[in-house]
Amino acid sequence: MAIFLSFLLILLFPSANAGWPPSPGYWPSSKFRPMSFYSGFRNLWGPGHQSLDQHALTIWLDRTSGSGFKSVKPFRSGYFGASIKVQPGYTAGVITAFYLSNNEAHPGFHDEVDIEFLGTTFGKPYTLQTNVYIRGSGDGKIIGREMKFHLWFDPTKNFHHYAILWSPSEIIFLVDDVPIRRYPRKSAATFPLRPMWVYGSIWDASSWATEDGKYKADYRYQPFVAKYTNFKAGGCTAYAPAWCRPVSASPFRSGGLTRQQRRAMRWVQRYHMVYNYCKDPKRNHALTPECWSK
Repeated sequence: MAIFLSFLLILLFPSANAGWPPSPGYWPSSKFRPMSFYSGFRNLWGPGHQSLDQHALTIWLDRTSGSGFKSVKPFRSGYFGASIKVQPGYTAGVITAFYLSNNEAHPGFHDEVDIEFLGTTFGKPYTLQTNVYIRGSGDGKIIGREMKFHLWFDPTKNFHHYAILWSPSEIIFLVDDVPIRRYPRKSAATFPLRPMWVYGSIWDASSWATEDGKYKADYRYQPFVAKYTNFKAGGCTAYAPAWCRPVSASPFRSGGLTRQQRRAMRWVQRYHMVYNYCKDPKRNHALTPECWSK
């Protein structure tokens, strides 16, 4: 009887002791075919710090340079994903990123949607940072909307799939098809609406990346390596006709998440979120009105 009761409790409350999120019940990545790197992307900078082998792209940072890549096409909405594996050990100060941006089209006044691995020190987990900012600049006036997570797995051991789904009504961040964050459109002033390209990069951000810049990149441990594969990008390009329908993260064509997806997202945010800009008392929330209703 005791064994039966224990089993029943596990079924009723699977997240109480589980180390893995509840199933989201829907897998958006399965709706998009993988593409080879060169069918969708090009080197942007640091070509000598980039190599391609059997569909896996390797980029690295050393004291001479980092590296980055960019999609061939700009998009006005879509699903953008890649399977990524980051380097173990001391990686403080190093950023490995996969993101959307229109910085080159709107320098100093651009939009950006980020997935960033913040490098770490020995024995500490990576922090996965998600961020959204709108019409930002590079002069310290960026209004960041950061949410940070410690993942439920070690991202250095295997490839895992990280994705951004961007539609005119919402941005959803996913890890292995599990939604970890939903950023809804509350107003045109707090949501990116101009076309963006897809980027990836590895670079030295010692001034802020690890514990607010406490730990810097240490090039005794170079090169710092990141691997990308299983690239996926689908949706409405900037040149698509007006009737192009935005993709959805759920079976609902209108967007949003299912109850099961929301449950998985709540689990991640309850057990693995380590920072939420809307809950930060040091922030000026007059600048982030989307936090007011939360």
